[in-house]
Amino acid sequence: MIRLDTVGKQNGKQILFIEASAALNKGEKVGLVGPNGAGKTTLFRLITGEEQPDEGQVIVERGVTIGYFSQDVGEMEGRSAAAEVMDGAGPVSEIAAELKELEAAMADPDRADEMDDIIIRYGDVQGRFEELGGYALEGRAREVLSGLGFSQEMMDGDVGKLSGGWKMRVALARILLMQPDVMLLDEPSNHLDIESLIWLESFLKGYEGALLMTSHDRAFMNRIVGKVVEIDAGSLTTYSGDYEFYERQRLLNEAQQQAQFERQQAMLAKEIKFIERFKARASHAAQVQSRVKKLDKIERVEPPRRRQTVAFDFPPAPRSGEDVASLKNVSKQYGARTIYDDFTFSIRRRERWCVMGVNGAGKSTLLKLIAGAADPDGGTVAVGGSVKMGYFAQHAMELLDGERTVFEVLEDKFPLAGQGSLRALAGCFGFSGDDVEKRCRVLSGGEKARLVMAMMLFDPPNFLVLDEPTNHLDIATKEMLIEALADYEGTMLFVSHDRHFLAALSNRVLELTPDGVHQYGGGYTEYVARTGQEAPGLRD
Repeated sequence: MIRLDTVGKQNGKQILFIEASAALNKGEKVGLVGPNGAGKTTLFRLITGEEQPDEGQVIVERGVTIGYFSQDVGEMEGRSAAAEVMDGAGPVSEIAAELKELEAAMADPDRADEMDDIIIRYGDVQGRFEELGGYALEGRAREVLSGLGFSQEMMDGDVGKLSGGWKMRVALARILLMQPDVMLLDEPSNHLDIESLIWLESFLKGYEGALLMTSHDRAFMNRIVGKVVEIDAGSLTTYSGDYEFYERQRLLNEAQQQAQFERQQAMLAKEIKFIERFKARASHAAQVQSRVKKLDKIERVEPPRRRQTVAFDFPPAPRSGEDVASLKNVSKQYGARTIYDDFTFSIRRRERWCVMGVNGAGKSTLLKLIAGAADPDGGTVAVGGSVKMGYFAQHAMELLDGERTVFEVLEDKFPLAGQGSLRALAGCFGFSGDDVEKRCRVLSGGEKARLVMAMMLFDPPNFLVLDEPTNHLDIATKEMLIEALADYEGTMLFVSHDRHFLAALSNRVLELTPDGVHQYGGGYTEYVARTGQEAPGLRD
């Protein structure tokens, strides 16, 4: 369906592709992987024709429809979320908009003298809407939006009033409803909670077209793709298998290449030693010449390119008391909605609680109550003696001084730390080279989140309260964070939609449901085994 044939592409001084080739065939589900800045988004833009290759060609079969979801969703306002999603389905959306206008006109007493014409027109438009499957389309649009976490009220409300994350979901819903021959999805798992992620997984498994996607969620990627294309050093390498297979195979390939390189280096050293030893002897002149010619003809094996991975050395946190935090008979309301009523819960030292619950169950509210960012309406919240808390919330990113650079922010926070250790810290969280000189006002949401996380973990608290800490983090940074937190000896309370993160770090589960609060000993993996579900309210 789509083929890249010896493609070359350069952006400014950066070479993205050199004679790169790959193919996307009918019905294939392919994961696109590679380091940040390797050219994943550029590859999508080459396929859609938004950019042209400098060399080679991108071939898309005639008549193939492509739906492209990117992180740049553009402006949305003035229509309902449902109408915006249906707009992606083509002409039927225009007819749906006219139907709504005619319905409003029929209810307008000032247009009573036009009523006969309006009713005739309404009949014609309604007939055309039915002919194009409009009523079924609206039902499907609402089904997709519901799967992505929208309430009926949000579906009918002005899309312009939604946050950026919810607008992303609307843009994704448009592509899903469109059902093109090929879907290009650039980070579709961003901004989704775990319930929406699992729904999207199921949807994409059942999708019959071809799929090419990137994702920072390894569990999500692993369950969907059957092939992986890796971008690295300008070339495209294809692996036939899921994400786990790709990881294993890449490590195996690197080990084999390293062994081959070392064998060749040993052989070359032996030959060079012979040449150096006998080059001055006339009796060995022929042998020396023969070996020199042989060395000139040998194709050199390159050592494998090492992915730059930086381990974060987590300093030990001071020990807290055994009782870290407790809520007693807590009640909390927002307007007419009761979040907690007579809720009692305690956290002991070295427990790692992950909090599960559907949207609106009170996950973030619980973290805010314990962190002191919100007050209970009734009952008490207490934090134990010797507890040094670190609270990570999305709003913390808004408090960064926009005029300070990344490095200046770290220096301001830790004036006694050496430049080397601060640069190492920045590197762990994805700020290498000139990135440390970026001003905070130009940082993306993900970069701000990483900077806030770096500041919190450099001088570690003994109680971490984390609200979606993995949002925007790429797979490599998540792995670094998981490894660092695995050795952490403090206490944790966290919310995350990343199942790999949940499974790796939790040893307790607090489940918030409409039927009440449930506590499970054992971590997320045990919770899934005991309940048969990956999130509250969902069944496999």
